Amino acid sequence: MSRSPWTFIPTLYFTSGVPYVIINTVSVIFYKKLGVDNTQIALWTSFLYLPWVIKMLWGPIVDIHSTKRTWILTTQFAMFCCLSLIAFSLQLQNFFFISLAALTIGAFISATYDIATDGFYLLVLNPAQQAFFSGIRSLCYRLAVIFGSGFLVFLAGQLELYLNNVPLSWTLAIGFSALVLAILFIFHRLILPSNELDFQQQSQTETPRKIPFLDVISSYLEQKKIGAILAFILLYRFGEAMLLKLASLFLLDKSEAGGLGLSTSDVGLVYGTFGVLSLILGGILGGFVISRYGLKKCLFPMACALNLPDIFYVYMAYAKPPLELVYPLVSLEQFGYGFGFTAFSVYLMYISKGQYKTSHFAISTGIMALGMMMPGLISGYIQEKIGYTLFFILVCLLTIPGMVTLFFIPLEEENHQIN
Repeated sequence: MSRSPWTFIPTLYFTSGVPYVIINTVSVIFYKKLGVDNTQIALWTSFLYLPWVIKMLWGPIVDIHSTKRTWILTTQFAMFCCLSLIAFSLQLQNFFFISLAALTIGAFISATYDIATDGFYLLVLNPAQQAFFSGIRSLCYRLAVIFGSGFLVFLAGQLELYLNNVPLSWTLAIGFSALVLAILFIFHRLILPSNELDFQQQSQTETPRKIPFLDVISSYLEQKKIGAILAFILLYRFGEAMLLKLASLFLLDKSEAGGLGLSTSDVGLVYGTFGVLSLILGGILGGFVISRYGLKKCLFPMACALNLPDIFYVYMAYAKPPLELVYPLVSLEQFGYGFGFTAFSVYLMYISKGQYKTSHFAISTGIMALGMMMPGLISGYIQEKIGYTLFFILVCLLTIPGMVTLFFIPLEEENHQIN
């Protein structure tokens, strides 16, 4: 029985976003509220990016064994179990070790789910549907980010006030997210196209070729100016990666520790709701601008839009502005991030060429995740040594190397327009 993609594509990508944002963003906030220091939070939660760095290594296993539908349902149920364990572990004495182990397992499960979902998307949708739903799936993923970093954080903050019990508040909030995944698992179990459709679609396509891994790697590394390309991917968001890991900690930290001392609910609204909405709007505008003027003309201005608003955090660390001013400053910074990140994403597609372009894109996104992970590992240690004001000044300075790489990467004029 054929089903409309509208019945499952939005929920599949919402389900993809929820674990990712809990693992990489919400974990930072609940560890802070549970008394873990910034160095430990930044170090260990940055390691959670690793599965997305190396997921291409087990991507072929998902392709070869079983069906994408089975992988999707299995990983969804496993993710429900992980979130339930995380919620329960926050009530234990040694919560940090147990919850971190569960988050690590969850990160590998979530990365595998992403592989299966993208494969399922390509399998059951024809090219016209794939193009049409590309914006829909992105929107639903962003809605999951708002749900996680906005609604869940706000809910935990309200529960903190009502229950006067921080661990229990976060147990209930994370438990609620597990319940949502359980409902989505049941829904997808009933609604996703069956295995027979998987096999039918596979039989209608060409028999897949075995892609030699070494050939893929060597063809990627043989690109013109590959050194500049790798430097660009690793450094373009270096400063932003440092900022991203500490931004919510800065908003939560007490004023005597150099932070703004916002409540958990305020952070959920400032950073997880209005901030994410601004990021989405920036991304939409960025796509429009590139489609109109081309990547070559837009890359440098959009890189400036990504990096220059970091100065707002220097101001906030120094002046400790009221909440009414924090909202627009964080929103503007996130808008610039969304606007500038669009150029980065389009460039990764631009350099994915030839017969292995899908694999090349996977390699680029893995390197991109590595570029986010490495700065995050040291960001908490640096901040605790020099304080928030100097840390944010350092963040601004660390945007310069990425800006310099823009003058060395290959970008031909005739190929700059990407719609």
